[in-house]
Amino acid sequence: MTNPDLGAERGALRRLPGSLTLVLPAHDEEANLALVVEQALAVLPAFAADFEIVVVDDGSRDRTGRIADALASRDGRIRVIHHPRNRGYGDALTSGFAASSCDYVMFMDSDRQFDIADLRLLSPFVGDYDIVAGFRLERSDPLHRRVMAEAFNVVVRLLFGVHLRDIDCAFKVFRGGLLRSLELSEPGALINTEIQAKARRQDARLIQVGVHHYPRVAGQASGGSLRVILRAMKEMLLLWWRLHAYRPPSGVAIGKGPYLLGDAAVAVGLLAAVALPVAGLRRLAGRRDCAASDCGRSPTASDAGDRG
Repeated sequence: MTNPDLGAERGALRRLPGSLTLVLPAHDEEANLALVVEQALAVLPAFAADFEIVVVDDGSRDRTGRIADALASRDGRIRVIHHPRNRGYGDALTSGFAASSCDYVMFMDSDRQFDIADLRLLSPFVGDYDIVAGFRLERSDPLHRRVMAEAFNVVVRLLFGVHLRDIDCAFKVFRGGLLRSLELSEPGALINTEIQAKARRQDARLIQVGVHHYPRVAGQASGGSLRVILRAMKEMLLLWWRLHAYRPPSGVAIGKGPYLLGDAAVAVGLLAAVALPVAGLRRLAGRRDCAASDCGRSPTASDAGDRG
């Protein structure tokens, strides 16, 4: 279900029906992290009396980890998890989710491209849905990143039956029990796909809400590099394969099974991957046979004399 308008902006602010953990993955965000955390500390009390902020420093090479520790030393509602090396976006989120303790879990990137105050757009739906997923109304990224993101969304819909307008939008709120019940293993960019595909298997209730997205003003994005995208495509096929053996944890209701249309799409793709090279080889062999037997050669004068 999608709610594309911004009607919540015009209405009264709706508090969350429970406590909230905000997970902030951060890699080399020294220019952004303090501002993001300080804004969250100012905004979140309006939504939840009980909240915590979990910063995951994913092997940063700059001062991100030291800044996070300084923030935590001044406010007991902030906790910091350090990865000694960069383990990837998925592992950063998974570490934050595992450390969460509240009724609801939200995650947001630490690059200042989202405004935590936009939680007011999601909060009216939090009590009625397992997942309230933001989608970027106007994505403030370079054209090539927007094109690649849309292509990625299409493939995810086809393979996994996950119909989100913006699968990788880093502004979502989850029911904490659902999120912590998912056995997540994707270390990189495919983490959002894994979350949604496994939540689908548990028949989670989801709504999509438009949120604002702003240009990056400091730091450097890495998620749209060709290397990251090619790795994500490879991991996507591996995830599709592993999901066939996935079973929700005991005690959790099982909803939908594997997405059959995705199975059909992979089967067609594999057939095409085999058939095209075979057809090419057969055509090449035919040309060689033709050359060996002089087939298709125009008759010469000597040929005409021989026939006479």
